[in-house]
Amino acid sequence: MTTPFLFTEEIFRDHRGEIGAFNSLDLSPFKRTYFITHDNVRTIRAWQAHQYESKLFKVVKGMFVVGFVKIDNFENPSGDLKADYKILSEGKNEFLFIPKGYANGLKALENNSTIQVYSDFSLDDSIKEKIRFNPGKWLNWNDIK
Repeated sequence: MTTPFLFTEEIFRDHRGEIGAFNSLDLSPFKRTYFITHDNVRTIRAWQAHQYESKLFKVVKGMFVVGFVKIDNFENPSGDLKADYKILSEGKNEFLFIPKGYANGLKALENNSTIQVYSDFSLDDSIKEKIRFNPGKWLNWNDIK
């Protein structure tokens, strides 16, 4: 996939109960996972750009806004790029895929929220290629509720 994509849970019900599944989500490219917890709604973790690394995001507690923007030039990106975002919450079973070539960022919309992140790079490789940009560069995080 070359654009961000939201995987939504499939629900199967019968007389025995319910199964929630992500049958179209292939986790085989991912090498590691980690959790990020924001204890307040003021913290903004943005922008982390990845020219070659893809990420997958899943909220396990609370609610987050996850922003993403396609980078036009990793050494000097335009300030006019259009960022988009998705709001993910523990009540909705969804995974947000952000492919390589994008910058991403996040902000909790509820105190003590936790998000799980999957990466298709090892930690060492991710650190080598990570590029950071100013949190306010493409999105006004405080306008998102």
